[in-house]
Amino acid sequence: MRTRVLSGREVLSHGEAIHAVYLDAFGGPPWHEGVTHADAYLSRLALDADRSGFLAVAAFAGDDGGDGEDEGSGGGKGRMRGFCTAWTTPSPFPGGRSYPLVAAALGPRRTADWLCGSQEIDEVAVRAEERGAGLGAALVGEVTRHAPAGAAWLMTSVGAESAVRFYRRLGWRQVGHPAPGGSGVAVFLGPDHPADLTF
Repeated sequence: MRTRVLSGREVLSHGEAIHAVYLDAFGGPPWHEGVTHADAYLSRLALDADRSGFLAVAAFAGDDGGDGEDEGSGGGKGRMRGFCTAWTTPSPFPGGRSYPLVAAALGPRRTADWLCGSQEIDEVAVRAEERGAGLGAALVGEVTRHAPAGAAWLMTSVGAESAVRFYRRLGWRQVGHPAPGGSGVAVFLGPDHPADLTF
């Protein structure tokens, strides 16, 4: 299995494979996402691919990862096993999606200093059959290798306990305090993020 860095236009050429991996990765608990969610993700990805600093890394079975054969559902050469996407967080900090929860957790100064201009990991998706083999860690590691001065961050659901444990195992540092009762988002800074957390 080999990982491959993809530009925005390249990643969109693998739409069928990304759709299949997304469904496989997020169809079960705690996400329970179906075809409608995967369709919506592809639509969003078409816009995200134009973001500043967009980067995708995908893992393919076989040696080439580029022929596109059997990527959707077959088991042939070139089948995508997982992917990770990221981009540069703009300034001012965005106000849509779950970003207001992040800004509220960190406050305006830390949000601007730690997140704006940093590499934001958006999605990490690995087929269920590949979990536990280090593929997710390899994808995240390859993406964050391109982070400016090591500054990378992400958010995930507090309820996604396996994801939270995964990032902690990789040395990511959780910042902010989620809402009582385990709701809301968990914000993580990458292991090499230069932020000083001694506050």
